[in-house]
This record gives sequence, C-alpha cells and structure tokens, in this order.
Amino acid sequence: YPRVAVLDYVEPSLKGTKWGLGGTCVNVGCIPKKLMHQAALLGTAVKDARKYGWQIPESLSHDWSTMAEAVQNHVKSLNWGHRVQLQDKKVKYLNMKGSLVDTHTIRAVNGKGKEMTVTAKNIVLATGGRPKYPTHVPGAMEFGITNVALECAGFLTGIGLDTTVMVRSIALRGFDQQMSGLVTDYMEAYGTKFSWKCTPKSIEKLPSGLLRVTWMDLNTKEEHQDTFNSVLWAVGRASETKTLNLEKVGVEINKETGKIIVATDEATSVPNIFAIGDIAEGRPELTPTAIKAGKLLARRLVGHSTELMNYDNVSLLLHAYAFILVYHAFYKPLEFTVAERDATQCYIKVVCLREGDQRVLGMHFTGPNAGEVTQGFSLGFQCGLTYEHLRNTVGIHPTCAEELIKLNITKRSGLDATVTGC
Repeated sequence: YPRVAVLDYVEPSLKGTKWGLGGTCVNVGCIPKKLMHQAALLGTAVKDARKYGWQIPESLSHDWSTMAEAVQNHVKSLNWGHRVQLQDKKVKYLNMKGSLVDTHTIRAVNGKGKEMTVTAKNIVLATGGRPKYPTHVPGAMEFGITNVALECAGFLTGIGLDTTVMVRSIALRGFDQQMSGLVTDYMEAYGTKFSWKCTPKSIEKLPSGLLRVTWMDLNTKEEHQDTFNSVLWAVGRASETKTLNLEKVGVEINKETGKIIVATDEATSVPNIFAIGDIAEGRPELTPTAIKAGKLLARRLVGHSTELMNYDNVSLLLHAYAFILVYHAFYKPLEFTVAERDATQCYIKVVCLREGDQRVLGMHFTGPNAGEVTQGFSLGFQCGLTYEHLRNTVGIHPTCAEELIKLNITKRSGLDATVTGC
C-alpha cells in the first residue's frame, strides 16, 4: 500500500471558533444539529406525555449549557475516534494548512507558522466549504454567527427560545417548493416566526449587549427595527479553494463558484490531482455523497476497483410533467392521535414515470422520523424501484413508513388524498 498523509487544519471563524478532526459534519453540522434537534423533540414529547397519562409539572425549562456540554463531549469523542482510526490505518495526520507548490508538492503550515513540504504521487482535495456572510450589511461579520437557517430555527424554537427567520425570497431554494411550504407551515404552527420577503440593512450592538437589527420589508418598502440576543446568517456556503494555489499548478476552477472542475472519476484538469465533496463543481453538497466518492476513489487509486461514483440525477426528467405521475397522501401518524397533534403537514409524494412499469424517480416525505423512513426506501432507487414494487410490498404496521406502500391516489385525479382508517 502507498504511504498516505492527511492535512487537516481549521482556520478559526470570525468569532474565533475552531474545531477538531472530522470536518463540518462532525463538528459544526449534521452531528451537533441532530443532537440539538433531539433535545427539542424531547421537549415536545414531554408535552405529548401529559395526554398519554404522564403527570408532569406544568412549568418546564431547558438548560442550554447542560445540552451544549453533552453535545461537545460527544463531538470530542468523534474527533478522538478519527485520530485513532487514522493511526490504526497508518495514515500520517498533520494538523497543518496545505497549499499546492506544484503538481506533486504541498506546502504545509502549522498554527505557529512552521513550514514543511510533502510530496505525493496523487493528491486529493477535499476542503469543503465555509458559510458566507452578507458583507454588504454593516455589522454582519462583526456581530453575527453562521449555520443552517431552518434547522437551527427549528430546534431553537423547540427548546423554548423566541426565534424569527428572515427570508429574502423563498425557503429551501432548490427543494420541491410544495414540501418546503409544508415545512415552514409546520414551523410557524410550532412558534417559529417568519419575516417573508425582507432583507437586512444593518446590525448595531447596543450598550446592553443586545443586537439591534434594521431591515427592509420588500413588499411595503418600509424599514423596521427590533432587538435580538443573537443573529445567525444562513446565506449559503463558499468553497474553501482560494488558498490552495490551484491556478498556479493548472487546476481548472469555475471562476463564478470557486469550485473545481472534475471528471467522472473525480480527476481535475491535472491528472494526478483529484477533488471530492463540496468543492467539486456539479456535485451535491452532502456528507454521505463525499464519503462514498472518497472511498471509491481510494479503491481506484490503489488498483482495487474501477467502480465510479454514481451521481445519477433524475431532476431533468421531472421537468417534463406530461411524462410523470405523482402519487400522494396526507396521513396522520398514529402517535399524533392521542397527543391531539395537528398532522396537516404530514404528507407523502412519490414521483413516477408515467409509461411502462412506472419507475420511481423521487420520493418526498414530511413527518416523524423522515430520515429513518427515506433511508430504507432509497435503496430501492439502486434496484430500479417501480410503483408496482411499492404496491406489492407488505407494510410494517403501524408505522409512518407503511403509508408509502399504500399510495394509490394521483395528483392528476384531483381526488382527496387524505388517508382514512389505520
């Protein structure tokens, strides 16, 4: 096996935040997000519990520092786990920032400014992205923090904090907008406030420490002001490619996006330099996609396989409405019944090709445990899943996932898609 080294260095955020091995997902993304989301779900479960007979005091409060410490401890355990794994696999870990000197040489600099060079037959770039700031808004960089908008707003509301989301145009750009509407309707029903069609003008820090935000309502053209404890920007991410010295060594990038142009085998315009994950042009910005692409690339580089990552994208087919059928249903999770919870936003949609055996092109699901449900069905896409396959599957009763295999009403029919019975 070839000798392998990994350079991993986190440039502190504007607030001075740093983190350990494992990238955005482990440290400041998916993992802490899901744990804080779980904290919010538990708060909701406590309210439901009263309807199920649990005698719980009326006044409940959440302690942020207890949650934060527990989440940070888990993240640190993951950082340590990654270090151990690298050591076990005899990968040299360098806590240094890398940039290209030539097609086989990397300049590495540590936090104290100490330099060294590393040479390699093959180089893989996987630097990911960092959140953007709206630099045109005075005070934005000085007083704001960054992350993901609706995810954070959801759990912040769930743990009892007064949360407002300011939306310039639409929520969840690039997603199915019917599903997006259900998500934001659900959030509004649970107490998240939305300021639609508004743009921020400035942020000032008051002597009290509060942040005064001035914004413009694009509908009325009126200016508004209010004070907040924290302001979080979620205006997209930018690829971390500027400091890699790509142009000097001939790695081609898209000048507009800053992303690296890659071939089907993740190769850049320089044959021995590869790019995976969020920095690669045209790739979905998703952690598991990058992980899978990286594993397959590693196997190809050592000659164990020729298998390429399958990035098949069916979105082009969805534009031709005449060629698709959409089966859908509004359902009520069984656990919502006794709890008397509103299930208006619990909805399923399966998009199929209209012809032949009605191959399934896409699935949408809003409701409890959506991630767990859709992971199972996603396997079917690899196996040529059809509507008939769904209809012939025996349901696991009584689950929300079961609703997907009971679908029988098309949008085209105009019939009421509300599920009745169990």
